[in-house]
Parts: sequence; structure tokens; C-alpha cells
Amino acid sequence: MSTPAPTPGIPTRKAPAVRRLGILIPAAVILLAVPTVAAAGGLFPPRPGTTVSVLPAGQDNPMIAEGVAIGKGTALYKTSGLGPSALNTAAPAGSEARYIDTEVFPGGVLPAGVTITEAQGINVLRRIGENLAKAGLSYEDVISMRVFLQNPAGQERMDFNGWNRAYRQFFANTSLSTGKPVLVPLGSAAPAPPMVVNPARPSRFALEIENLPVNGWLVEVEVDAAYPSKDE
Repeated sequence: MSTPAPTPGIPTRKAPAVRRLGILIPAAVILLAVPTVAAAGGLFPPRPGTTVSVLPAGQDNPMIAEGVAIGKGTALYKTSGLGPSALNTAAPAGSEARYIDTEVFPGGVLPAGVTITEAQGINVLRRIGENLAKAGLSYEDVISMRVFLQNPAGQERMDFNGWNRAYRQFFANTSLSTGKPVLVPLGSAAPAPPMVVNPARPSRFALEIENLPVNGWLVEVEVDAAYPSKDE
């Protein structure tokens, strides 16, 4: 499978440094009980300046890490909570449609099955990529993510499925066994190459929030990223 062209305006690495290892740890192992876990090849605690992700066993493409261990002296970067940019200027100010990224969805028109939360999620994650780039980082460096979702107008619950489709366009979209990209659906379309190929699987939580701080926002995200160690 050929690697898709990068999303416009979002830098990616041609040869990412490998510094976070996907470790399969049985659920019975309590990481806090011992300083080093033999089952993980003595990787805990991580050496200074590195991080180690603990991934769920038995999955070739897990969505998130069960946790991330951070070695002493690892340089970290934390974003503020970021929401989607008001790029769809044809839509009314403060409307949900105002926050559709028109570079991805020309004219603010959403393809079949693409939900407004999915579209705003893509918008937010593109802004996250821009924020990271200013700090000399990329999506591959993200180790932790916090997601706040508001239910769209007329719906009783947040659109978690739409958010997850957006997330997979930028994170956790490679096979652990082969390293190759895994196809991702956009709305109800057939799965296709992701917008950004990225093996990173951050630890993550998502909460439903009654009101986000900007009228029209349905998604707000903040991330933590770790700078690669200098010896990699």
C-alpha cells in the first residue's frame, strides 16, 4: 500500500524516531507494584528521556494505550484545550457548521455519513498538528490526550463514534504486526488511507460536557507530547 499524501498544512516525518515501544502487558500485572516488569523485557521504568506505551494484548491496531510510562528527565509539551477553527465563513457565526474545515470539506459540504462531530474532530486535530509543529513536535510525539465532547443540537448524547473516526484519521492507524497503514472510514464511505499515517497510540479519556466554552463547538482536545531523546 502506498503512503497517502500528507494533509495540507500539517507536517509529518518521513522517518520518525522510534522511541515509544508498544508493550503487551497481561491485565494481571500491576505496574505500580514493582519498579521493573520482567514480562516487558525490563523496560520499566523507562530509561531517562524516553517513554514506553503499554498496549492492550491481542489487538493488531489498538486505539489507545492502557498507559504511558515516562522516563526521568523526559522533556514534555502540553497544549491548552483547543477547539475547531471557524473556517466555514459561509455558515452563521456560533453555529456548529461554522467549524467545518473547508480545506478538507470544500464549501462546508459533508460527504455521506460524515457527522458534524466527525468534521469538527478533524478540524481540531489539524489544529493540534499545527500547534505541535510550532513546538518542534508532530502527531507521533503525542503520549496523552484528553477529549471533551458536547452533544450536537437535537441529539441526546455525544457522537463518540464520529469522534473516533476523526481520531483514527490522525492516530493509531498502523498495524502492530506489519507497520503498514490501516484503512480508515470517513463517514459511511469505504475505508481509505488515513489523512496522516501515525503509529502513536496515546493514553486517552473522553468526556461528555454540557457546554463547551465557544458557541458551536462540539469538540475540545488537549494533548501531552514528549520530545524524542537526543540519542535517537
